[in-house]
Amino acid sequence: MTEPTRGSADPAEEIHWPSLIAAISSISAVGIAIGLGLPLLSIILENRGISSTLIGLNSAMAGVAAMIAAPLTTRAAHRYGVAPTMIFSVVLSAVSAMGFYFAEPFWMWFPLRVVFHGATTALFILSEFWINVASPPHRRGLVLGIYATVLSLGFGAGAAIFSQLGSVGIMPFLVGATAILLAAIPIYVARHESPVLNEGPEMNFWRYIFIVPTATAAVFIFGAVEAGGLSMFPVYATRAGFTESQAGTLLTVMAVGNVLFQIPIGMISDRVSDRRILLTIMALIGLAGALLMPTFLDDWRLLSIILLFWGGSIAGLYTVGLSHLGSQLQGADLAAANAAFVFCYAVGTVAGPQIIGTAIDATGNDGFAWAIALFFGLYVVFTGVRLAFRPKRA
Repeated sequence: MTEPTRGSADPAEEIHWPSLIAAISSISAVGIAIGLGLPLLSIILENRGISSTLIGLNSAMAGVAAMIAAPLTTRAAHRYGVAPTMIFSVVLSAVSAMGFYFAEPFWMWFPLRVVFHGATTALFILSEFWINVASPPHRRGLVLGIYATVLSLGFGAGAAIFSQLGSVGIMPFLVGATAILLAAIPIYVARHESPVLNEGPEMNFWRYIFIVPTATAAVFIFGAVEAGGLSMFPVYATRAGFTESQAGTLLTVMAVGNVLFQIPIGMISDRVSDRRILLTIMALIGLAGALLMPTFLDDWRLLSIILLFWGGSIAGLYTVGLSHLGSQLQGADLAAANAAFVFCYAVGTVAGPQIIGTAIDATGNDGFAWAIALFFGLYVVFTGVRLAFRPKRA
C-alpha cells in the first residue's frame, strides 16, 4: 500500500460527506415512508373488515421479502452498479407504495408487500454499505450513530404524518411515494462517489452470515426484541394494569432512548479496542432491563426510566454491530456481509413476535420479559465464548 505524502491527509481518514449525505438522506426518506405506511396499511385493512390474523400474515410479508431480497441485492449492485440499483429500488418502492391505493382485491396486497419491502431492503443494504465505505475507521461508529438517529427520526416523522393525514383518500399514499422518490435526488447527485464493486463476493452468500457472527447475531437479537417487543409490549402493559395511554407513553420512552443514545454509543464504539465487548455490555443491559421489568410494573415512572436506557441499548446492538462488521471487511465482501446482516435482522423480526407471543401464552404475562431475557442471555453467552476463544482479528 502506498504511504500518503507527508503533510497530506490520508483519503481513508477523511469523511466523504457527499456520499454520507446521499446515503443517509435517501434512507431517511424511505424511513418516513415506512413509518407512514405501516400503520396506514394496517388501519385500512382493519376498516375493510380483514381479520387480525390475515393482517398479521400480510405484514409478515415484510420479513419474507427482506429474506428474499438480501441475497440478490449484492449481485444486482455488482452487475449494474450501487447507485443505479438504489435508484431503481427507489422507483420500484414508490410505484408499489402507490399500488396499495389502487389495488382493491386483498390478495394483491401480498405481492405488493413483497415488492415494496424487497425494494426498501435493497436500499437499506446498499445505503449501509455505502456509509461503511465512506466512513473513516476511527469515525465509523459516530457516522453510523448519526445514521441510526436520523433514520429513527424518519420513522417518527412518518408516524406523525400519519396522525395528521389519517387513512382516507389518496393523499397519504402520495406523500409516502413522494418521500421515497425524493430519495433518488441525493443518490443521483452523488452517483459518481458511490462504491464500485468490480468483483463479486468471494464466498457463497450464506457463509457471510457466519463470517462476523458477533455482528449478525447482534442484529438478529435486535430484530427479534424490537419487532417482538414493540408488537407485544402494549398487550403486556395493559394486562399488567396500565392504561392504553400509559402503554403508549412507555413505548414512546423506548423510542426516545433509541434516538438519544445512538450517537454517544457510536462515539464510544470508536474508542474501544474490541467492539464485541461493547456489544456484550449492551446485551447485559438488555438482560438486566428485561429481568427488572416485572419488578417495577407497579410504578410506570420507574419503569419508564428503565425503558429509556433499555431502548437505547437495544438499538445500540444494530449500530455497533454494523460498525463491527465494517471494521472487519471491505469491498464486495462487505457488501455481501451487509446483505447477510439485514437478512439476519429480517429473520429476527419474524422469529421474535412468535417466540415472545408463545411465551406469554405458555407462562403468563411475565413470559414477555422472560422471553426477551432469554434472547439477551443467549447472546451474552455467545459473545462471552467468542471473546474467550476467538481473539480480535487485525
